[in-house]
Amino acid sequence: MTNLHHLAEQAVKTALDGGVTVATAESLTAGMVTAVLADTAGASGMLQGGVVAYQNSVKMEVLGVSPELLEAAGSVDGDVAAAMAAGARRLCGSDVGVATTGVAGPEEHDGKAVGTVYIGIATPEGSGSFEYGFTGSRADIRGQACGAALERLLAALASGSYRA
Repeated sequence: MTNLHHLAEQAVKTALDGGVTVATAESLTAGMVTAVLADTAGASGMLQGGVVAYQNSVKMEVLGVSPELLEAAGSVDGDVAAAMAAGARRLCGSDVGVATTGVAGPEEHDGKAVGTVYIGIATPEGSGSFEYGFTGSRADIRGQACGAALERLLAALASGSYRA
């Protein structure tokens, strides 16, 4: 967890320095990203809120992910991750949204292999996603996904792509 806390500290500091707010939408990580950010001093100055959207109904009804997209692609998909991030950004009124979706195992899900993870990032410029393939136990995969989400958040914050 030390690396996660270090990444969170960097993300919080970068967001605070830039006056940027962040929101989360988490499926696979079920609140881990939000919790690690909130464990960091100063998080209240940048963390707006988050949604744990473990079920597709929450992805659709709360985050506004298209039912047609979920039907066609399944919940473990880059476009779904991007839409989740955009939904969190809109719902929480934040500058940046970060989202996680993936397969922690022990069995594949929606035809996707265990360890398949997508991280979504949404900024005023739009939203996108990044694909990962992790290995290990459920806990290992969830922890790696949390780290990847923090890395992608930090990269978006450091690039200045959050500026409207």
